[in-house]
Amino acid sequence: QLQASGGGLVQAGDSLRLSCVASTRVFTSYAMAWFRQAPGKEREFVAAISWSGSSTYYVDSVKGRFTISRVNAKNTVSLQMNNLKAEDTAVYYCAAEVHQGAVGPGINFGNWGQGTLVTVSS
Repeated sequence: QLQASGGGLVQAGDSLRLSCVASTRVFTSYAMAWFRQAPGKEREFVAAISWSGSSTYYVDSVKGRFTISRVNAKNTVSLQMNNLKAEDTAVYYCAAEVHQGAVGPGINFGNWGQGTLVTVSS
């Protein structure tokens, strides 16, 4: 089970930090990711992190603004979002998939948490 939190209403240029706690005894077996779905749009990949945290991967639109991280001892993955833009408005979902090694495109994340809404006003 994945439990995401941290969403809210912010202004453009502000920062927000999302967190996701996983209920599992084998958190280090999983690569973790964040996805988002904007109103009227399909869900899109945002960022992923390997089981060790040594490998990360981002969609181009958030590179340099968002940072994904994890604390395995706390079964937690976070998404630090800086310099938020109106186009970042979406419901953000955390996801997990058993995967060892580096992360990149092509991982089929099959475990999902509920979303947390991020609204960025311009």
